[in-house]
Amino acid sequence: MRRRLLILGITVAALSTIGLSMALSASAKNDVLTTVRSLTAKYQSVTVAEKNGYAPFYVCTEQPGVGTMGQHFVKGSLVDGVADPTQPEALVYEPQANGKYKLVALEWVIPSPGTPRSAPPPTIFGIQMNWRPGPENTEGLPPNRFGLPNFYELHYWLYRSNPLGTFNDWNPNVSCNGTGDNGG
Repeated sequence: MRRRLLILGITVAALSTIGLSMALSASAKNDVLTTVRSLTAKYQSVTVAEKNGYAPFYVCTEQPGVGTMGQHFVKGSLVDGVADPTQPEALVYEPQANGKYKLVALEWVIPSPGTPRSAPPPTIFGIQMNWRPGPENTEGLPPNRFGLPNFYELHYWLYRSNPLGTFNDWNPNVSCNGTGDNGG
């Protein structure tokens, strides 16, 4: 009986420790995400984004039947091989009918020329970034539509809900409003 109580006590203590660790980890992640929101809220204004070095890149990106990424504004000096949660390399906007833009997402980008995809991908917020092959990829995969060398990326739909997931590339709730690379 005593042994059972001891085992039960140890099990309860272990589960409590695991639960506390998970709660603290989730709390720390939420703290970082709250910080990211406060640091990027100013970019609701494209004018502020441009004054801070972000510039339009490519055209509004969409995937018919799946969703849209939006119009990317990239700060080239941040595309340096390091993904800092507080400094996204790209801001993603949805074109509006009045010609203005609405901030919908953030994106982190890490170039990976020469990096084999078999290496563990980088992470941000504890989430693995997605690998996008460039024309030089050795796996024979179709290159990314942007004509960029191999790179890793991760979108974060901070300013628009996404039924496909907060960190999914595509969002069916976003539209290019006729300015997209696939006609929409």
